[in-house]
Amino acid sequence: MNTQTYISDDLVAIQSKLKESPWLITCLCAAWCGTCKSYREAFDLLQNAHPEKCFAWIDIEDYADLVDALDIENFPTILIQYESKLLFLGTMLPDANLVNRLISSLDDSLQRLGLDQTPSTIQNSDYPLPANWSLRELIERIDWEN
Repeated sequence: MNTQTYISDDLVAIQSKLKESPWLITCLCAAWCGTCKSYREAFDLLQNAHPEKCFAWIDIEDYADLVDALDIENFPTILIQYESKLLFLGTMLPDANLVNRLISSLDDSLQRLGLDQTPSTIQNSDYPLPANWSLRELIERIDWEN
């Protein structure tokens, strides 16, 4: 497995990493958001703590087609998927330690309980999830040649 870090807003690199990792840890943000700008470096450093996981920094305006269904209004919003299962979707304080603890907790739960016994979604009620929506699948389907 490739544990080398990559630029988390490079969707080609993210597609490649998703082929190796069942995890997708995403920060949904906006370029104009000062909080997001100040949080970016700390979020990217989380890759070092979890090199086997795929991290993505998605600007909701640059990649609106990926996240329009969510109607994101608050930043930063964190989305965590394991394979096709959404484990978390919600606004969090811009504190990488909180996201790190959440990732570790979800990882521990999956190892202890298994994917089939975890809740279908742990989500913030501010973001109702469209049926069968998957950011991972949307990213994997991007065709850069067309």
